[in-house]
Amino acid sequence: MSDDSSDVELTLLECDMAILQQMLFDGNTSAAIEFSEGLLERSRSKEERDAKSEVRIRMERALIGAVDLSLVGAELRWCTDRLKALRQGSFLHGIALLNLAAWHRNLGETMMALATHAEISPSSGHPTEIRGLSRLEAGRIMIGLNDLDPAMRHLWTARECLSQCGLTTEALASSLEWLDLALEEIVEESPRMSERLAQAAPREGAGSTWVPANPEDVREVVEALIPVLLADVSGNERSDIGLILDASDVLGEDSWHQLVSERISEIQDPKVCEALQS
Repeated sequence: MSDDSSDVELTLLECDMAILQQMLFDGNTSAAIEFSEGLLERSRSKEERDAKSEVRIRMERALIGAVDLSLVGAELRWCTDRLKALRQGSFLHGIALLNLAAWHRNLGETMMALATHAEISPSSGHPTEIRGLSRLEAGRIMIGLNDLDPAMRHLWTARECLSQCGLTTEALASSLEWLDLALEEIVEESPRMSERLAQAAPREGAGSTWVPANPEDVREVVEALIPVLLADVSGNERSDIGLILDASDVLGEDSWHQLVSERISEIQDPKVCEALQS
């Protein structure tokens, strides 16, 4: 993913920010912490003052352990608030919100994490990939709360957004996690996911909810997954292929089972092989 800045000539500070990013990419955390101290001072100086760069530097420093652990949350919140004032709905604002939500979740502050994700919405103006990543994480949080109806809605939205943006790995994860939930119960009369999303309304808080999946949504997801998953069937743990077989059994779609069976000589997961031969 790239930032949302325009194609303009970079300042010296912005060029040095790229050096910081490369240090972090290479895992040179100690060097990055030391280097970022100077960058932070420059971003606040009269000569190179740059509010956006200051936010980026402070966010990176909070994430790599350059500030006291007790101050990390306050720093990440400052970054999101500052970006909301400077560039609300920007890619960088979205990244700041994702980081803050992850920090809350890692501390076990589930509802705060959800509240932070709620700041990323269609009306917020954030880029599609930011919304997709947010909905994927929100869906996972809802699964942990056993609130499975909104979990399925979040995962479905994530799948659509991430597919649209070409984030194939994340889109695949969203599809598989949605399918895993959907196979719990499939009812012909259940509303399609598009209808469930259209009728969704804010609630006071999380609860334990469930709506069975519609078979047509399951078919849509499985048909999209099959060419991706069967492109390479190697690996000793292929629960993803196992989900295809489960869906085949539940919906009576023998063609899906047959497509997997044709690759049995290449499949290495003993559980999948056993399921094919049973």
